[in-house]
Amino acid sequence: MTQSFIVNISVEWYSIMDTRHLDLFLIPTVLLTSVTMLVNPVLSICILCFPSLRQETRYLLLANTLFADMLFLTINLAMVSCNSVGLHMPHSLCEFMMVSMVMTYSCSVITVTLMVVDTYVAVRWPLRYKEILPPSRAKKIIMSIWVMAAVCPVSLLVMFQVVMGRSQPSRPVCLMLIALHSLEVKMKVGVHLYFIIAISLCTALILYCYIHLYIITKTSGIWRSRYSRARMTLLAHTLLLMMYFVPALVFAVELALLKRETNNDVVGVLIDLVNMCILMLLPRCCTPYLYILRYREIYETVQQVLWKKRHQSQRSAA
Repeated sequence: MTQSFIVNISVEWYSIMDTRHLDLFLIPTVLLTSVTMLVNPVLSICILCFPSLRQETRYLLLANTLFADMLFLTINLAMVSCNSVGLHMPHSLCEFMMVSMVMTYSCSVITVTLMVVDTYVAVRWPLRYKEILPPSRAKKIIMSIWVMAAVCPVSLLVMFQVVMGRSQPSRPVCLMLIALHSLEVKMKVGVHLYFIIAISLCTALILYCYIHLYIITKTSGIWRSRYSRARMTLLAHTLLLMMYFVPALVFAVELALLKRETNNDVVGVLIDLVNMCILMLLPRCCTPYLYILRYREIYETVQQVLWKKRHQSQRSAA
């Protein structure tokens, strides 16, 4: 019954995408992914290869965010491309891609949250910052982040195997939304609670750090000017955090609204495509450019790397 439901709704969703030409959402997916992939590898190499950046905890966390985002973008592009052409993906490959997407997305959100915590620690205890968060401890924290991010998708994979069994037919659309909806009511409630608790904890931690950062620094005068660097940085980071969290909330609403009796649910397909092809990609597209523009050390390092490459290419051409 569960397997037939998944196959039927997958065929139905592909039919809607094909008849309404919604496969054109592949275009913004390719564009946003390409724009991000132009900068993320260069920025990651700069952080990992230059000791001045590699010894900073905040830049190690940023490198982890960029790496998780690159994995997410690659898997998301492959999934959107397969769904656009109606490629019947083997269930094992589909499950691997869904688990990888959830893990990399969770890793990005957790890392971005810890970047806020890192800023709070640096401002709250500036003299003890190197002692509290040295690079060696930051590397252990990053490893722990990946373990935490893997807990939810691995649990979902086990639930899929229990509910649907190992022998599952291939389907033209591979979506986490459809797979989660096939679970029993109690399991779906558990998934909802997991995501709600995780998002609530991250949001509460971010708000706590930002509020205390304002209290600590309000007497320093950095907030007096309407267009001060502190205000603009806070605004940029707040928008970036919102863009990371909004797709998860949209996904939770989608799962709550999806019904088993769905029939030609064009709105549901459209919302899912907008979320998957645009909303989830926007923060990953903005992150590298934001940090290049706002952090002088990163900007100068990237400029140095690009200038060296250009200089070497000119010398070889001569």
